[in-house]
Amino acid sequence: MGIFSSNESNDRTMAKNKRTMSDQINLVGEGTTFEGTLRTQNDVRASGRIVGTMHVDGRAIIAKSGGVEGEIIATNADIAGHVEGEIRVAERLVLKSTARIDGDIHTKQLFIEEGARFTGQCMMGDEAATTDRASTSSGSDASASAKEKSSKKGASTSDTTASSRADTASSS
Repeated sequence: MGIFSSNESNDRTMAKNKRTMSDQINLVGEGTTFEGTLRTQNDVRASGRIVGTMHVDGRAIIAKSGGVEGEIIATNADIAGHVEGEIRVAERLVLKSTARIDGDIHTKQLFIEEGARFTGQCMMGDEAATTDRASTSSGSDASASAKEKSSKKGASTSDTTASSRADTASSS
C-alpha cells in the first residue's frame, strides 16, 4: 500500500515546509571569522567577524558582538557592532546605539540612534546609493581599497594585514 499510495498528502506537506528565499537568514555566529567575499540574495546576520566584502541583496545585520573589516554592499542594513571600511546601502541604513563605524557611508536613508559613533564621510540620497552600489558590486578593487584605508588608519592586526596582502596579490 505504501508504494502505490497517493502522493497528494506528501505534496501538501512539502509545500508547507518550503521556505521562500526571502525567509532565509544566513548566519555568521559569534566566535566565527569569515574571510573573503560573501554574496547572497538573502538576509545576513553577523554576530562574528567578517574580513572582506559583503554583497547582500537583502538586509545585512551586524550584531553588537559582530564586526566587519572591509566593505558592506547591501539593500538595507542594521548595524549594532563595529565596521571598519565602506558601507554602501541602496535603501535604509540604521546605526544602533552600540554601532562603531570607521569609514565612509553611501546610502539613500540614514537613521542614527543616540550613542552610535561614526568617523568618516557620509553621502546620502538616491544618487549616492544607486551609483556607488552599482559601480562596486562587480569588483574586488573597492574591497582592497577599503582594507588599505583601514590599515592606514592604524588598524593593523595580523589578520587584516594578511588579508590585504592576499587581496592585493590576487587582484594583480
